[in-house]
Amino acid sequence: MTVLADRIEMAESSGELTLDTMFEWVETMPVPEGYKVEIVGGNIFMAPQRDTHWDIILDIVEQLRSKYPRKRVKSDVRVDYPGHLNGFASDITVMAEGSAKNDKGLWRYQDVEFVAEVISRKTGANDYGPQKDAYAAAGVPVYLIVDPYTGRWHLHTKPKDGEYRGELSLDFGDEIDLTGTVVGLVLQTAEFPRD
Repeated sequence: MTVLADRIEMAESSGELTLDTMFEWVETMPVPEGYKVEIVGGNIFMAPQRDTHWDIILDIVEQLRSKYPRKRVKSDVRVDYPGHLNGFASDITVMAEGSAKNDKGLWRYQDVEFVAEVISRKTGANDYGPQKDAYAAAGVPVYLIVDPYTGRWHLHTKPKDGEYRGELSLDFGDEIDLTGTVVGLVLQTAEFPRD
């Protein structure tokens, strides 16, 4: 029996499946280089990181750095969100000033101020669906979806009662005005590449 099989058997015998157990499994899996792994609703997803994907992420991070210190801007770092087995490694996460990791060494979702996800073809449904719902349930003030396939971005703000009440969708080239949010700046999108 392999280590992975032993862990699966142990989790099944105890009747309790946790994010920590699932991430231990992921750590033993042969994940190809250049792939991102997330757990959404208890399902493990792997998606390749493409040049377009990374170029958009880097563009947003560079713009955020005009306001935020490096230690508050995260990429592909696990944060556990409300709901059933939601351990996301968001493309970009901005933590509130004074944030600290919990006793497991993980950032707390209660300290997340901004999340951006750049759509991947295979996992885009998560970004538009269950992940958006989890971010709203967590009260993440600003959630941005950037879709290089459609050349559009989708801004979600004003979380209340598990949903976003403010939504705006515009095209690449249109500014993302976050001055009325906790982020407090304008993101330029003219150089976002398309797939």
